[in-house]
Amino acid sequence: MFALADCNNFFASCERVFRPDLNGRPVIVLSNNDGCAVARSNEAKALGIKMGAPFFQIKSIVEKYNLAVFSSNFALYGDMSHRVQQVLSRYSPCVEQYSIDEAFLDLRGMNIPDPDAYAKQISAKCKRLTAIPVSVGIAPTKTLAKIASKLCKQYPKLRGGCYMHRPQDIEKVLRRFPVEDVWGIGRRSAAKLSSMQVRTAWEFVQLPETSIRKLFALPGYRTWLELQGTPCIEFEDTLEPRQSICVSRSFAKEITDCQGLCEQVANFAESTAHKLRAQKSMALQMAVFAFTNRFKDNAPQTYGSRLVVFPEATADHSAIVRSAVAATRELYRPGYGYKKAGVVIVKLIQEDAAVGSLFRDDLQARKNERISSSIDTLNRNFGPGTILFGIQGDGHIKMSREHQSPHYTTLWSDIPKVSVK
Repeated sequence: MFALADCNNFFASCERVFRPDLNGRPVIVLSNNDGCAVARSNEAKALGIKMGAPFFQIKSIVEKYNLAVFSSNFALYGDMSHRVQQVLSRYSPCVEQYSIDEAFLDLRGMNIPDPDAYAKQISAKCKRLTAIPVSVGIAPTKTLAKIASKLCKQYPKLRGGCYMHRPQDIEKVLRRFPVEDVWGIGRRSAAKLSSMQVRTAWEFVQLPETSIRKLFALPGYRTWLELQGTPCIEFEDTLEPRQSICVSRSFAKEITDCQGLCEQVANFAESTAHKLRAQKSMALQMAVFAFTNRFKDNAPQTYGSRLVVFPEATADHSAIVRSAVAATRELYRPGYGYKKAGVVIVKLIQEDAAVGSLFRDDLQARKNERISSSIDTLNRNFGPGTILFGIQGDGHIKMSREHQSPHYTTLWSDIPKVSVK
């Protein structure tokens, strides 16, 4: 058996943890630069606010219904996610974090007399210890567990936990479950199924095996089997290193000067280097890009990118930042207002597979490694941005966050103050 724990309306729920006055009030969380709605409470969904709705288009609804609006506070969300993961680890020796608000639990081999009660117990414990509502679905496969967790959100009477295992119950659910909402069915597959008049998960399951193999390849075939109760999607309780790393942002205001653009790209590069070192990888190639606001028809447009090929694999902060800034100076064109830029490690290897250059200065390489390790340690112990390169400016990425809540759990200055009378 597998369990899927899914935090309900996670970003909005995080904002409510320290603001109980928001319970029952519509809440939305905006994307970077306060561009569009990326999280909505159930009350906000009921008002017709769609995922990804541009903020300027829904301002009238916000004002009319007194919505609580927040800028993204990823430091808070990341910390609350970690707290939920700690609770989940009490209920299974193997927990696979699937996303910031979802995790699979491997229950195989565990003696659980009443799985339905177990699911409800996990949900209740998460709510009690973190104040985050969590829907827990338990089923014979990971795909069915995902569907079971969705049922918890649709039916409050399930009290946050659902055990779906009897064939007749699975059939009943799949007959009503939209095929495009099945985990593993992407947009292209959903469009293909729609053209075949396949609307539900049950209709998908009834397709012949030969058709599934021919039309949807191995991933689709695995989903087809999982929906029938045959587990074939591996459980991964360790994170695989990413094959590419990207850090990019849109700017609150257009940047017209080269120095300002270089500062922002330097911050992206430093963040990229940090992520690279965290997964014990090294970069062979890096792409740097910057472009103007394509939605401004009356403004001059440009898109620039440069590929950096390192002489040897590196995870050195200074080498990555220095190379990114040099590439930015090459692609910069005066007279343009840059709206977005980014740094992408497009080719990387694990550090234990790196081969040094014949002309490598080992003494300097060891020195650079000590510097990078010191930067990692200080920023880890005292907070991101404790140590910066001069080119990073103040270390802040230029974004609009007019509605950001305090960092309740990650900054000493933002710890809530309680008065007792």
